[in-house]
This record gives sequence, structure tokens and C-alpha cells, in this order.
Amino acid sequence: MPAPNAVKEALAEIHQAIEKCQLCPLAQGRKKAVPGEGPINAAVMFIGEGPGEQEDRQGKPFVGNAGKFLNELLAIAGLERQEVFITNVVKCRPPDNRSPTAEEVAACRGYLEAQIALIQPRMICLLGSVALKAVLPEVKGSVSQVHGQVFHKNGIVFIPLFHPAAALHQARWKDVLRQDMLKVKSVLSQLEEASLTSRA
Repeated sequence: MPAPNAVKEALAEIHQAIEKCQLCPLAQGRKKAVPGEGPINAAVMFIGEGPGEQEDRQGKPFVGNAGKFLNELLAIAGLERQEVFITNVVKCRPPDNRSPTAEEVAACRGYLEAQIALIQPRMICLLGSVALKAVLPEVKGSVSQVHGQVFHKNGIVFIPLFHPAAALHQARWKDVLRQDMLKVKSVLSQLEEASLTSRA
């Protein structure tokens, strides 16, 4: 297990590289890149699609209306924002908030994989179909078909969820998301119990 300071420095280097990145055309239109934020030892990571207008201005993930709803959802799962790591599949805002292209996702993939490898979360919540397809391409079906289900890969628990922004546009998904966050809370409790048992 790498020393915390080494992880912190490595993550800072990745974030500096993201802020200077020119690997795809999204770099030309950005105000600020949005590497992500959260503690280096976060047990839970949330991965969205890409930055929106407010995120592009501030350089922080999920700071608009979707971010406010995400904070509400975190509370349902018994989590606080400052204890989870939040990032996106692409780190620069796509024009007009369109979905990122396959090429843009591919250009950013190395950054996301490095973040996951350094933080080593026990659970990753995938917000929306773009995140689901980018991180778990082997899962067949859209988020509307597999939301709230539990998948295991490389020792990490993955739970696909509707994107908070999508739920703001489709009110019926809000309650679905709230229910799925109760599932997240339950699975986290099971992981904690298993961890305590293994240490006993």
C-alpha cells in the first residue's frame, strides 16, 4: 500500500496534467478543466459524465443544481460530500453539455484509471449511461435497466445510478435515485461489516 503522502503527490500530479491537457478538442473550449475532488482515502467514488457550465467556470465537479441534488442523495446514503471522491469520465465540458464522444472518453481514460488506482475505493457509483459504458463496458443494458444493481470488478463494488441531472429533467427518476441510494447505504454497511470481520 503506497504511503498517503505519495498517493497525495501522485494524485496532485495527475490533476495538474488534467488542467494542462490538450489530448482532445474539448481543451479548446474549456474555461477550467475539472479533475475531481475528495479525500485520497475515500471509500466511495462517484463518476459522472462530464462538467457542465458551472463546473467549467469553477473547476469543481457537481456544483450546479445537479450537485445540490447529489448532496441530498449522499445524505440518504449516510454520506457527506467531503468523505467521497467525485469526478467525471471526461474532465472538460463538452459544448452545449452534449454527451462526450468515444474519442473524448478514450482521451481521458488514462486519467480516470489512474485516479481509481490511487484512491482504491471500495465502491464506485456510476452516474448515468456514459459512466456505465466507460467503466463497465461488459455490462449489457442501459442505466434504466441496471440501476441499483451490484457489479464486482477488480475487487471494487460498482453500482450504476441515474445521473442527478437526468433526474432533474425527469421527475419520476428522482424517487428511483433516492431508493437506489438506500441500496448504496445497505451495501456500504455490508462492506463495513465484512471489513470488521476480516480484521477481527
